[in-house]
Amino acid sequence: MRHHKFTLGVLLLGLVGFAIFSVQAEHEIVPLPHLAKAIKGEQCVEPNDIMRRNHMTYLMHQRDETVIDGIRGKKYSLQACIDCHATIDPESKDSKVRTIKPFCSECHSYAAVKIDCFACHNPSVPVEVTSGTLSEMIAAHLSKSGGIR
Repeated sequence: MRHHKFTLGVLLLGLVGFAIFSVQAEHEIVPLPHLAKAIKGEQCVEPNDIMRRNHMTYLMHQRDETVIDGIRGKKYSLQACIDCHATIDPESKDSKVRTIKPFCSECHSYAAVKIDCFACHNPSVPVEVTSGTLSEMIAAHLSKSGGIR
């Protein structure tokens, strides 16, 4: 009999603790990210749910086609993403400079994913590049990054 009272007491205490915890947890729901609407186009190249899950696969595949095979301007290029999702960069003094960082970082911060696309893909590179300038830019980049790996 005594054993049953103890078991019943532990069970009751567990139920009360669970009820208190679940009410408290209900008020601590993490807010979902709110993405800015694309500034160009009516819809993405794929439905939203598919892009949320697979965009990195598409980008990596396109990167390989571009870098290895020289195939540019495909459906899943980073440039296509930038064309639709980039907004005016608040950190730039030039109102023509756009950035996609706010769009990308909204979800990536939420998911605790670090992206480094924009270490290379940024608007700070001069638009018109001569071969001499290009060589200087590559040399400067390699000296900053510690050379070729």
